Amino acid sequence: MKAIVTTRPLAVEEVDSLIEIERPKPRASGRDLLVRVQAVAINPVDTKVRASVANTDGVILGWDAAGIVEEVGPEVKGFYRGDEVYYAGDITRPGSNAEYQLVDERIVARKPKTLCFADAAAYPLVTITAWEALYERLGIDRHGSDAGKSLLIIGGAGGVGSMAIQLARLAGLTVIATASRPASREWVLSLGANHVVNHGESLAGQLAKIGFPEVDFIANFNNTDSYWGVMAEVIKPLGKIVGIVETSSPVDLGLLKTKSATFSWEFMFTRSKLQTPDMDVQGKLLAETAGLIDVGRIKPIIGERLERISAITLRKAHQRAESGTLVGKLVIGGWQ
Repeated sequence: MKAIVTTRPLAVEEVDSLIEIERPKPRASGRDLLVRVQAVAINPVDTKVRASVANTDGVILGWDAAGIVEEVGPEVKGFYRGDEVYYAGDITRPGSNAEYQLVDERIVARKPKTLCFADAAAYPLVTITAWEALYERLGIDRHGSDAGKSLLIIGGAGGVGSMAIQLARLAGLTVIATASRPASREWVLSLGANHVVNHGESLAGQLAKIGFPEVDFIANFNNTDSYWGVMAEVIKPLGKIVGIVETSSPVDLGLLKTKSATFSWEFMFTRSKLQTPDMDVQGKLLAETAGLIDVGRIKPIIGERLERISAITLRKAHQRAESGTLVGKLVIGGWQ
């Protein structure tokens, strides 16, 4: 099979940063599905791993895919050959930038019926991250008992933010999203954000002007270090904060003590990496999301498209991801 790999830390402009090689086609065993990959999407994790991988014979990146089940392991219970699926995969295993990929059935769902493979590939990683961040880490009741409470989303126009806005609105929350450029402001408003504030200016001042000097919840999908002080300032007493970007230096948890505020990490690979007993939660939430997409309750989150999966197109995709100007998700459909 064809596989696109990275072998050592290189700038994406370097031709050898991502190269195409031939790898043996894997076989399914245990609870694994062998999926024939039809489309992939790009996430910040792709660029981070590419930039930090040690010298190897080749690491296959890619943690968003949609494809067709080619083979099922003997312990698989919920899928059959020919099923059309979507998933984010497991960071400890070879990724989706290959013609075939093995993935545990517990973190897979049938793709939305109304979407093509490329459109479906945009959703898994950001859906799982946003769902777990809001409904599990922040404890927001997705059935509506927290309706009317306020949520500040830092990084609203990115992939995770694009899903979090919609999931929060489904739960009835008032959503304040950060965005600075006109295109990103329009994007978050189109997805349902009630208010937009500019992350390049004082967040506390802007929040006070729109009537939210403090907020019930904060979901930081951008930079934990940079926003730690202002998050501690604007979170309500007994409020909750979740972050997904690791800190580069220790942060002062003491800033949250007086308010008895809670801070939690969200890492969507925890369940698959550590093989938690509830791994199948991710497959189930993707299945539920597919239903919401099919009835039109979740809007498209694709900002850009590229055609034909190859080393060349993946390098272009990584460049766009590293530019900091990508709105929503970038997807790549089909093999050359």
